[in-house]
Amino acid sequence: MINGDDDMDGREVFSAGGRFLRGNVHTHSTRSDGARSPGDVCAHYRDMGYDFLCLSDHFLAKFDFPITDTNDYRGDDFMTILGAEIHAPQNSQGEIWHVLACGLPADFDPPFPDERMEALAARARDAGAFVGIAHPQWSSLTIEDGRALADVAHAVEIWNTGCALETGRGDGTALLDQLLNEGHRHLSGYATDDAHLKIPDSGGGWMMVKAERNEPRALLSAMKAGLYYSSQGPAIAAIQTVGDTLTIRTSPARMISLVGRGSRAETAFSDDGSLTSAELSLQRFVGDWCRLIVSDGEGRHAWSNPIFPG
Repeated sequence: MINGDDDMDGREVFSAGGRFLRGNVHTHSTRSDGARSPGDVCAHYRDMGYDFLCLSDHFLAKFDFPITDTNDYRGDDFMTILGAEIHAPQNSQGEIWHVLACGLPADFDPPFPDERMEALAARARDAGAFVGIAHPQWSSLTIEDGRALADVAHAVEIWNTGCALETGRGDGTALLDQLLNEGHRHLSGYATDDAHLKIPDSGGGWMMVKAERNEPRALLSAMKAGLYYSSQGPAIAAIQTVGDTLTIRTSPARMISLVGRGSRAETAFSDDGSLTSAELSLQRFVGDWCRLIVSDGEGRHAWSNPIFPG
């Protein structure tokens, strides 16, 4: 890993200081191919009760390489982070890469001639951005694609509302799990909308970031450290380890499950969706990894970041 990042663990967010803040970090406006102006998009998310938003317009020449200025839309109860969806040739499908760079400086340079995505993503990371491998299923990314960016990315996009609604390809957990199998323990997994607001593609997936303050520096620091979980609706209230057991508290759920390498899983299930706690054994995951998935009665999920039992 570059920059010497420590391994993260999905349990740490529940003992960390600060408070949970709801945010969407992959969104578009009329500065690229979105349907609404930057101000309208920010107002839309603020009105839905979000605490922060990153407008990540497509960083392409045809849009004049925008890093959309949203500073004027910040308020006491709503924060914005500058960023972009960056692109460079080429993934395994012969197409341009799509990579989220949340937290770019306003003067970030466009891609250099012949600059590959590995170098562009590293440059974005060095400039302070939280770097995510965007919509891997929509892009049909292979494990080789994942390996190419695994050491420069902070995270994999494990849910994308727009891709789910438009193509049925919203889930990106498979790439994250394959990279975890190969030892990339620093990677986390985030949910987002990728909203263009041409269809009802907002409010379907978000991050719950634990930060001391609702301001860009604190939010980005927490995101890079994996101090968040992701959700489409369910809340995860606590994850604690007692001996070789994981104790979990959630909002009402139908399923609370730990999943890991291959088919390894430990699950609690209630057909009426009344589960609010579970105690699941960690024995099958010791020395490896697992992730918590919570599903409510409407089929909406919440995901912890990877957990590494000792």
